[in-house]
Amino acid sequence: MISRILVPTDGSKTSQKAAVYAVNLAKQLKASISVLSVIDKRMFMTQAVPAAKAPRQNPETVEDYLTEAAREYVGAIKKVCDKRGVSCRISIKMGYPVEEIAREAKKVKANLIVMGSRGRSAFSATMLGSVSYGVLHNEKSIPVLIVRE
Repeated sequence: MISRILVPTDGSKTSQKAAVYAVNLAKQLKASISVLSVIDKRMFMTQAVPAAKAPRQNPETVEDYLTEAAREYVGAIKKVCDKRGVSCRISIKMGYPVEEIAREAKKVKANLIVMGSRGRSAFSATMLGSVSYGVLHNEKSIPVLIVRE
């Protein structure tokens, strides 16, 4: 029986579509939703900028900006859950998305992971590091439902 659904989101239209699907499914099954947004550590792996060329004042760090964006993503899904009367908890993590999704699924004891996919080919997904592809092929103990674009 499905009682806890994990919904990873990156704010894309595809992940929003998957979230709506998950909320509707949760409503039918009387299940709860856990929404997760992962701030990808790979975003911070850029070339170093010499101190002389770096801006002297940065009003907002990249991490703060990404955290605020993640809050908006999960907040939008929480609103959908509240509107449909579905219990929802939200979480924002920093790390590598595939690893954090697997870790969160175990933590919340998810019975199902519902996530979006842009529908890239396997070759493209491998080259570009598709998160849905990684979760689908690495998560063996929890079913994964992929909602296509």
